[in-house]
Amino acid sequence: MRTFYFTTLLFIFTQSVLAQSPSYAKQVQEFDNYVENARAAWNSPGLAVAIVKDNKIIFTKGYGVRELGKPELIDTQTQFLCASTTKAMTAVCMGMLVDEGKVKWDDAVIKHLPDFQLYDPYVTRELKVRDLFLHNTGVGNADFLWVKNNATSDEILSKMRLVKPSYSMRSGFIYQNIFYLVAGKVIEKVSGQRWEDFIRKRIFEPLEMTRTVPQLKEVKDVNQARAHKLVNGKRMVIGNENADAIGPAGSVWSSIDDMGKWTLCMLDSSKFKGGRLLKLATWRELFKPQTIVTPEEFYPTQQLTKPNWITYSLGWFQQDYKGKKVNFHTGSLEGSVAIHGQLPDEHVGIYVFGNYHSSQLRHALMYKAFDLFALGGTRDWSAEFLTLYNGLKDRDEKAQKEIAAKRVLNTKPSLSLQDYSGRYKDPLYGELEVSLVEGKLTIRLNNFLTATLEHWHFDTFQATYERAWDGIANATFVLNDLGKVTKLNFDDMQFSKVK
Repeated sequence: MRTFYFTTLLFIFTQSVLAQSPSYAKQVQEFDNYVENARAAWNSPGLAVAIVKDNKIIFTKGYGVRELGKPELIDTQTQFLCASTTKAMTAVCMGMLVDEGKVKWDDAVIKHLPDFQLYDPYVTRELKVRDLFLHNTGVGNADFLWVKNNATSDEILSKMRLVKPSYSMRSGFIYQNIFYLVAGKVIEKVSGQRWEDFIRKRIFEPLEMTRTVPQLKEVKDVNQARAHKLVNGKRMVIGNENADAIGPAGSVWSSIDDMGKWTLCMLDSSKFKGGRLLKLATWRELFKPQTIVTPEEFYPTQQLTKPNWITYSLGWFQQDYKGKKVNFHTGSLEGSVAIHGQLPDEHVGIYVFGNYHSSQLRHALMYKAFDLFALGGTRDWSAEFLTLYNGLKDRDEKAQKEIAAKRVLNTKPSLSLQDYSGRYKDPLYGELEVSLVEGKLTIRLNNFLTATLEHWHFDTFQATYERAWDGIANATFVLNDLGKVTKLNFDDMQFSKVK
């Protein structure tokens, strides 16, 4: 009975606004109402928000439910996936080692990881520790190595030598998760501790982030948010995606109470009640713009906020907003979203968790917080962004219809279905097994993902993944001059048939 009473009190307490400063009471109440109304407009199952102002956590609160169809509410202790907002934490870990003189930002990566190789020997040789954080190496996105595979971290890194560059080194910007994994390996090599142990000991424990763990496998509490995604027009609960294989890029789980502490620390030059995480100069280095973000990498929200410049530093995007510098980073994995934003000149920080992939409400809440707690303004960012994203959704649906219109009707496969079955392999993408099961072709990718094929036209099939939220892909079989299958192009990956 005592346990029940205590738990009830804790729930009521953590659902409420925390540490409100009387001077911000009006803004806090307006923001609180805004969040709830916006959540309803976006049809988002749940959110959690923390606001920092003038070196104080002035607001933390949970909204909505952990899982659709179940009554448990989100509170300030509910654990969510931080996703790519983890990157700033990994950068701080490296900064600590820089402060200790164990590594330099401009050290060659192979100084610490001599066996690490990339496709281009020049890039392998010239790659600096700093480059691991900047998405500017010339190596394009390689998320297929973990999203479409159950490979270990070491297996992922070993395959990076097969990924061909997309552009010349330091000449552009393409978002790249895998190099943060490399950064984690450098941290391990230099410190003698695994990244997950280092970040726990050097960040979570000093900041008393008691609800924060570095990997999904450590999330044991039932008080956790479940991921949701819009699938075929309906919201559905999906399995929480596992990013542990690329942990330093995005695997941390935390609560909004804990992220309030992290937001406060990072806004206040890495200070906490026990001292500093970083030397002041190193903290400043984290936020120095280092890479120009090219237009194709813009967030759609920037169509409305219209920044004059967008850059990337060590784990942070930057842009201008109403003449002020903004530091921010989003986090996204199937069914889970987050955003961490700073308006440093005005001493305002915000962190938002969400458990719905299709909702970009996080951006609206960041700008609304900047307006309410610092810069002024009455724009309804939620309504404007919702209109924007609905328009993008309509555009995408139109594009899909245009693709469907190109289908050539009344064609047949060149071969019997059995002739398409067999093993297909590629050194980079892995292995794919095509089988004929009860009159239909099925695909098993890397012994991890399964899809069923339906004939589309000629030798192209449409693949529907077993996990509905993985969507639909194309599978095109390539025949040689003798009419034999030699290759399979599947979901933008190419495989050769094993004879």
